[in-house]
Amino acid sequence: MLQRFGLDAAIFSLKCFAAAMLATFVAFSIGLERPYWAFLTAYIVSGPLAGAVVSRAMFRLIGTVGGATFAVFIVPPLVQSPVLLVAAMALWLGLCVFLSLLDRSPSSYMFVLAGYSAGLIVWPIVDAPTHIFDVAALRAQEIAIGITCSALIHGVILPNPVTKFLRQRTRTIVRDAEEWSRDILGPSHDPAIAFERRRLAQDISELHTLAAHLPFDTAGPAPRIRVVRAIEEKLAEILPLGAAVADRVAALEEHGGLSPVATQLLHDTRDWIDNLDQDLAAWAIEADALQVRCRELEPAIDARTEWRNLLLLNLVVRLSGLIEAHLDCRLLQAQLETPDRRPVSTRIPRLLAEIGDRPMHRDVRGALRAAAGASFTLVTACTLWFFSGWQDGATFVMIVAVFPALFGGMDNSLPLVTGFFKGTVISVLLGALYGFAILPMTDGFPAMVAALSPALLLLGAMMSNPKYMGIALPALLGVGGPFIISEQYGADLGPGLPATFAAFVNSQIAMLAAILFAGAMIRLIQTAGTEHAVVRTLKAGWQDLAERSNRWSAPDVPAWVSRMLDRHAVLTPRLATLGKRSDEPSYDIMRDLHTGVAVGELRNLRREIDPASQEQVTGVLTGIADYYRRLVPHQPPKDDPQLLGRIDQGLQQLTGATQTGFARAAAIPLVTLRRTMFADAPTFVTSTNHPETRHDR
Repeated sequence: MLQRFGLDAAIFSLKCFAAAMLATFVAFSIGLERPYWAFLTAYIVSGPLAGAVVSRAMFRLIGTVGGATFAVFIVPPLVQSPVLLVAAMALWLGLCVFLSLLDRSPSSYMFVLAGYSAGLIVWPIVDAPTHIFDVAALRAQEIAIGITCSALIHGVILPNPVTKFLRQRTRTIVRDAEEWSRDILGPSHDPAIAFERRRLAQDISELHTLAAHLPFDTAGPAPRIRVVRAIEEKLAEILPLGAAVADRVAALEEHGGLSPVATQLLHDTRDWIDNLDQDLAAWAIEADALQVRCRELEPAIDARTEWRNLLLLNLVVRLSGLIEAHLDCRLLQAQLETPDRRPVSTRIPRLLAEIGDRPMHRDVRGALRAAAGASFTLVTACTLWFFSGWQDGATFVMIVAVFPALFGGMDNSLPLVTGFFKGTVISVLLGALYGFAILPMTDGFPAMVAALSPALLLLGAMMSNPKYMGIALPALLGVGGPFIISEQYGADLGPGLPATFAAFVNSQIAMLAAILFAGAMIRLIQTAGTEHAVVRTLKAGWQDLAERSNRWSAPDVPAWVSRMLDRHAVLTPRLATLGKRSDEPSYDIMRDLHTGVAVGELRNLRREIDPASQEQVTGVLTGIADYYRRLVPHQPPKDDPQLLGRIDQGLQQLTGATQTGFARAAAIPLVTLRRTMFADAPTFVTSTNHPETRHDR
């Protein structure tokens, strides 16, 4: 969002400071026991987008109340059984981590908060269980004040709306998709664009997350989430369609080249994408004309159709789909831009009619692994506390539990924990300076605000930049700690100052030790985490494809494309970490996506044809299922001559069907499967007698 220092960063920092000071003033005014929690919460929920702050605040409040409720119910019956209490707290933390990782939406934040909020309440008062309800109620009030003040300031004063940012990102993403399509339709391809197109999956995931904050936007009426979801679906269609067009053009070039008519069609389609103007009605008419030309170029299909014509049929069908996807994207973008909910085109109601929630990849094994790691970390920390008899062990355990809750889903969160440690070291120095040198010389709330403002405004500006946020946030937590945001400071305690300073030092040692311990546990638990995550993601896609290949129910192809693109978005950065590329044969989820689209088309076809022909289609579908069940991670796909034979036999027999449109409907997915799974196989030759083969290359 905010990437560099400047006016935006200054405004963001001022709003964070105002929200934190307002929350602190309210907490002081009503005499809350720990006003620093209101201060800290105001900073923690802050963010550059107003709608995201409000939604984050709501989810944090729900999570805090959930964690407090659990604490109130679990402590009284188990406080006399430390082992059972630790086990219950560990199971609760693990459950919350598990649910947060399965959610994969902004609402997952409430599970994270519920997980570690219970520990923030329980561990400091474990020796005084009779006060659990009072402490839980006070903690919820303090956090609620911080949440309310932050949401109020960021949502009302110079709000930076999610809607505005979402529209800007959508325009950029749609233009990027058009740039890629223009490239593949041109006479030469830019390798950089071909590589960057794979980022479209990450872009779609970004839109999905941003759209979840739209209902909380405060700067005016927000567009419907359904419009954004429809844009996501159409962008998801562009990726496999565009790749199919590029592949078929390359294949036809190897078989004598494109005809002048086909070449001109590609050129005109490229110009159509290139010359978009504001007259969407005229652009739509031109798109319809291009699709008519695609249909006119389709060759007749029968049992004697040559492989070149089968490729041409597949090309023009996929090209027609690509044209329609780009048109729909632009129409939906126009709908997103307008404040009026009336359709900008007659196509809009149809595009929105069947849009639902976007299916996402869920890594159940990964979530279980992270949950078990969180529980194990908490149990180990409690064991160290128990056997050491450490007086500040409660602070140690309380902080330790936060890290697996926040970072449990990451393959390697050690760099973030390291950054947090650096920020905490800064916070210790700032805390000592303010708590025992500066603030004791001040008197009253206004003086405290003035004294804190230089450090807080600088750290708030750093929070606006993702590069520095990992250090700025823990530094802020130190400035807003219990020795700083307090009604009396170290020097006011007279003879008690050494004891107070000792308490400060002990608490800071406990915090630093907790971070080091969390880092050590992460190093232990998340070893080879990226490798395991890659394997799980690959296997999930293969298993999904194998299971859906031979189902008789109507396929949901858009949902399949969405889920596979989400897997691609998850997999790509992990492969980059391992020094591998997502287009390598061993890791190419896009190849599996194209196969899944063709499988969906074959399943639809099978539901409409006669029983004798169904057996031929079923043979191909079961062969695909067997093929994907045999794949092994980190190994290139092996040749499957039996499956290739089934596909060729299907092309031989099904293209000779007498049912109207059946031959065409069979040829399209079968050609896709052959080019996707067996691009280097000998050329398919149709013959009613003795088929012969020759090699493509």
